[in-house]
Formats: sequence, C-alpha cells, structure tokens
Amino acid sequence: MPEDTTAPTGGQGSTIPAIPPRTHERPRPDGDGEPTATDADRTPSGDRAPYADRAPYADRAPGGDRAPGGHRVPGGHRVPGGEAPAPAGAAGGYLRVLGIPEYRAVFLAHSLSLLGVVVSEIALSVLVYDLTGSPLLSALTFAVGFLPYLLGGTLFAGVADRFPARRVLVVCDLLCAACVAVMALPGTPIGLLLALRCALAVVSPVFQGTRMATLADVLGDGDLFVLGRSLLRIVSQSALLVGYGCGGLLLTVLSPRHALFITVATFLASALLLRLGTRRRPARAGRGTPADGPLTGARRVLADRRTRLLLLLFWAPPLFCVVPEALAAPYADRIGAGSTGLGLLMCALPVGTIAGELFAGARLRPATRERVALPLLCFMLMPYLGFALAPGLGWTLCLLVLSGAGNAYTLGLDQWFVAAVPEELRGRAMTLNTAGLMTVQGVGMALAGVAAQFAGVPATVAGAGLLGTLVCVLLALSARRGAAPGGALRKNERPKCETGLTTM
Repeated sequence: MPEDTTAPTGGQGSTIPAIPPRTHERPRPDGDGEPTATDADRTPSGDRAPYADRAPYADRAPGGDRAPGGHRVPGGHRVPGGEAPAPAGAAGGYLRVLGIPEYRAVFLAHSLSLLGVVVSEIALSVLVYDLTGSPLLSALTFAVGFLPYLLGGTLFAGVADRFPARRVLVVCDLLCAACVAVMALPGTPIGLLLALRCALAVVSPVFQGTRMATLADVLGDGDLFVLGRSLLRIVSQSALLVGYGCGGLLLTVLSPRHALFITVATFLASALLLRLGTRRRPARAGRGTPADGPLTGARRVLADRRTRLLLLLFWAPPLFCVVPEALAAPYADRIGAGSTGLGLLMCALPVGTIAGELFAGARLRPATRERVALPLLCFMLMPYLGFALAPGLGWTLCLLVLSGAGNAYTLGLDQWFVAAVPEELRGRAMTLNTAGLMTVQGVGMALAGVAAQFAGVPATVAGAGLLGTLVCVLLALSARRGAAPGGALRKNERPKCETGLTTM
C-alpha cells in the first residue's frame, strides 16, 4: 500500500481535530519541565486524551501524533526509535517502516513463522489423512486451528501486558517449536497430534496480540504503526496465494513428518530474530497496572464502550466475508469452473485485499484513510449481492476482488484502535482482537455451510452480503455517534456540539 505522508490537522471532514492553543501550561510536580495536561487536553467525559501528557504540539508529527525518538526531519516528520532522520516523502511509507531495524526484525520473524504455519497446516493435514484415511479427521486438523483462539485470547490475554513483550514473543515461538517437534516424531498418536494443534492455536493469539502491541512501541501510535501492521497483513494474505501451492510442492519431495521439521526451524529462527533484533521493554502492567486474573484482562478491555465498538468493527465484516471462501468448492462445481476455477475463487479475495491495502497505504493520506474507513466498511459486502444472479467465473472473480479491496477500511480502524486503548491494556486488547477475528471466521464458515444446505450457494452468499451490509451500516452509524454518549472513537476527538457527531 503506497502512502501519502502528510495529514491535515483539522478542517472540514478531517478525522483529526484542530489543535487548540496550549495555554496555562503548568510544569509537572516532579520538575521535569514538561507541560502537563490542561482542560483543553481532556475529552468531553473528563478523561485525559492519550497524548495529553506528552511533548508539546510543536514537537509532534502532522496529525497530532508524536513518533517516539523525537527526531525532526524535513517537512515536520519524525522517525521512530531514535533512527536517523529521513527526508519526508523521499520514499514510500512502507519503505520508511522497513527502514527501522527493529521493525525489520519483527517483519522477518513474522514472515518466517507464517511460512512455518502454512507448511505445518498442509503437512499435518496430509499426515492425519495418511494415518487414518479419514477426510473428516483431516479436515478437523484445520478446524481445531480456529476454535481454541477464543480460549487463548480470553484466558491468557493478560500475559501480553504482564510480562516484557520480547520475553512473551520468544517464549511463544519456543513453545510452538516444541509442539511441532513432538508432532514430527514417529509414532505420535492422532489424539496427541490434534491436541498439539489445539495448543498452537491457544498460544497464537497471545503471540499475535503481543506482537501488535510491540509495533506501537517500535513505530509509535501514529501512521507508521498503521503501515507497519498493514505490511504484516499483506504478508499474511500473500501467503494464502503462494503458501499452500508451495507447501504442496514441498510434500512431493519430503514426507509430512520431515516437512514439520521445517516448521520447527522457522519458529526457532523467529525466536532468535525477536530476541536479538528487538529491545527489551518493561511489562506494561508494571507501569501502574496491577496483575490480573485469567479473565480480568478481557473484562477490562471490554468494559469501555468505545473499545467494544471498535472490536465489533473489526469482527463483523470477517464473519460474512468468509462465506464465499467456505462455499468456493460447491460454487465452482455449480458453474462448471473445475479445479482451476476453484483455485482462482480462493485467490480472488486475498488479491483484492492486497490491492486495496497497497493503494490506501501508498496513495491516501492518513486523515483520508480514516475518513473513508466507515464508507468502505459499509461498501465492502455489497458486491456479494451479485451472487443472487449466479454469475459465471469472470464476474464472480470481479465481485470478490472488489469486496476484498474494501478491507482497506482496517487502516483507518487501526489508528482509532491504538489511540483509544490505554497503553497498559494494549497487549490484552490486541490479543482479544486477534482471538475474536479467528473465532468469527470459524463461526462464519460453519454457518455458511448450514445455510447453503437449505438455501443453496448463490442465495447464501447474497444473503451474507445483505445481512452483513445492514450490520456494517448500523455499526458505522454507531461509530459516527461515538462509542459512548457524548464520546468519540478516539479519546482525543470531540463531538460537534450541535449534533453529537464526531469530527470523523
């Protein structure tokens, strides 16, 4: 996703409120000389805005966000982590992100672990089928990769903030490597294989949530965070396009158990990269938050109505988006597309998603991405209505690519989410978000199969488009009015006095 590096700080349609003059600033009691928050720095509810206790506005990047590190570059931009300044606009936004060594370590670790996950899913599915001859058990190895996400994301969400992030990431990678190593041992029974697959799915949301929270530490909570997270999503979508094909070719020269040792190696390499390539940072819970019980972290995240709404904005579209993928095989059979057509149908949504994110990240300003987030949310499922006409392969691919492009709404949503969630809860919030995303996709696939059994594939996909659009429109209207009475999606956004709508 290419990107525009500047953002207006106010004006009609901007998602970032105009910067008020900072008056009556008082030095901190500890005498560090940095101004403290005034009434102008607070939200209508009296809560302190997320940036109110940071450096003055003169030290911030465009859009009001201050990037960590504090280095000013030409054009008013800063680079995070204390890196050497780079001229604004000298390279695309993604290149600026990849220019940060600590992010590169996270990016490479993500790519390696993702490669390992793809290989393990294919190898384990083939291994289970070879041992049992049961298509049901082979398919179950994929299913158990979805459902335990909810367990791990709720029971262990607090781990992401209670311990130093680097330690959590490395330990998760080592646990995953150990689980896969046991899978690869000769004679491992089927029950243990499935149990270890569940264990991987329990660990995964903790790892992913911690990694996303770490991105905010590495890149700051402004536009670089949005682009950094977008890059990880693009890699994940690209893996859907090439990973399974390459994994299939790999199994023509290696046995499934030997292929699993490749996964072990990728997890170990990921752990090494994260250990050596990222800085040690203290636990977020150690910054003033007491230790939580297993479910306390999730309850604290969900207690805020603003955060609940943001999570629903993340979760609702995937619940409906997965319907065509879940029903791709019967639909390809219905239109006579064959195995080649089935492969194209499975690739269409990821292609649209990658194209949409690349365009939004490269060509749209941060404020524009936030401004179009809700319209894209309302639009993205509308192409599914075309399935009511049972279109042929060509038109079906166009509809799916168009719908996938609407996923660019997540770039604006990422910025709202990181701004709304308190730093000490960020790891838990990211973990819970990841768990919810995977869970709703599993539920959506199951419901799609049930509905198609009675209504047929075209009607089911079109129905998902209609119902999903209605849900997204309702959520978008709620977002326009803020997650709480008189509130806004960002903690530092103020509603318009006369309407109660936010400045989004």
